[in-house]
Amino acid sequence: MYAVVQVRGVVNTRRDIKETLKMLRLHHINHCVLVPETPEYLGMIRKAKDYIAFGEVDAATLETILTTRGRLTGNKPLTEEYVKEATSFGSIAELAAALAGGQIRMKDVPELKPVLRMHPPRKGYKTTKRTFNQGGALGYYGKEINDLLIKMR
Repeated sequence: MYAVVQVRGVVNTRRDIKETLKMLRLHHINHCVLVPETPEYLGMIRKAKDYIAFGEVDAATLETILTTRGRLTGNKPLTEEYVKEATSFGSIAELAAALAGGQIRMKDVPELKPVLRMHPPRKGYKTTKRTFNQGGALGYYGKEINDLLIKMR
């Protein structure tokens, strides 16, 4: 499971990149989506790599961001009680482990919004014009996306 975060805005970008970001449901900066590791999603991520940060998310980080940023329809927070009554999972931690492992997807949880509206990272981005390997904030993070997501919780 990949976590994809939009880092840059889309003013003066090519139309195909804007459409790709729209298909990924990334409409604003600091929005995060969780996508499975399929060839279709990897192609979309590769096309929009100059505007997003992405990497493999682990269950502990996913539990933290679902607890703090997970929203239901009506902008209600995701709670343990809702997870117990609406899903077969007993807690948000079990739900996060299943999501990170790829057993379920975000749309399998009723009324859970697929986009996580994250806070800008504490201490800010390094730079939004260079890749992560060059010391910036764009592109593939690998397991270090978890550090960025914790800063954005």
